[in-house]
Amino acid sequence: MFEQSFKNIDDILHKDAGAASELDYVEQTSWILFLKYLDDLEKDKKTEAALAGKPYKFLIDPKFRWEAWAAPKTTTGKLDHNVALGGDDLKEFVDHKLFPYLKRFKSEAEHPDTIEYKIGEIFNEIKNKIQSGHNLREVLNIVDGMRFRSQTEKHELSHLYEAKIKNMGNAGRNGGEYYTPRPLIKTIVKVVAPKIGDKIYDGAVGSAGFLVEAFEYLKSSKSLSTRDMIAAV
Repeated sequence: MFEQSFKNIDDILHKDAGAASELDYVEQTSWILFLKYLDDLEKDKKTEAALAGKPYKFLIDPKFRWEAWAAPKTTTGKLDHNVALGGDDLKEFVDHKLFPYLKRFKSEAEHPDTIEYKIGEIFNEIKNKIQSGHNLREVLNIVDGMRFRSQTEKHELSHLYEAKIKNMGNAGRNGGEYYTPRPLIKTIVKVVAPKIGDKIYDGAVGSAGFLVEAFEYLKSSKSLSTRDMIAAV
């Protein structure tokens, strides 16, 4: 579903002067995917709130939402080339407006456990390395065509991201240290044999493979009640 899109993005980054290795490909793809994923999440939450007859307050201000700067659309649902930023204008917006705005979330968050704090933490640790605004526009167009709203879509994204982390090992001696193969994760989870009510900690997280497989293990270990499922999460 997403494999070809990932390959196309890597091809674009390969020709950009700011992305020198697989490490850069992963990092630069990640922040863009994160913002698209966050936008899809907010849209789902807005729909859920509407169905419940409640208002929803977006985390991201209107001019910094995905559809405002990354993929403004015409009434027919196609990219509005008269509005969409490109070239130097796009890079200027991302580097000097978008990133500083997102970085402020950390200092303005009420608590470290909030999603606002996590957004700020992410964008305080990375920067946009894509030097060509034209290359960035191409990547944004590809990512805009990707959906992360169904469980199937999210599951595939997780596996493909794991594969990209694994490939980081080719970019340097330290690159592969962060990747644990999925079969090994499943084996470790079976040996540990977590139970409902246990606290499961994945310190490095990465693609959250340990958390995902622990959840799958708990889900299949017995017939779970709704209360059990909530406890597992």
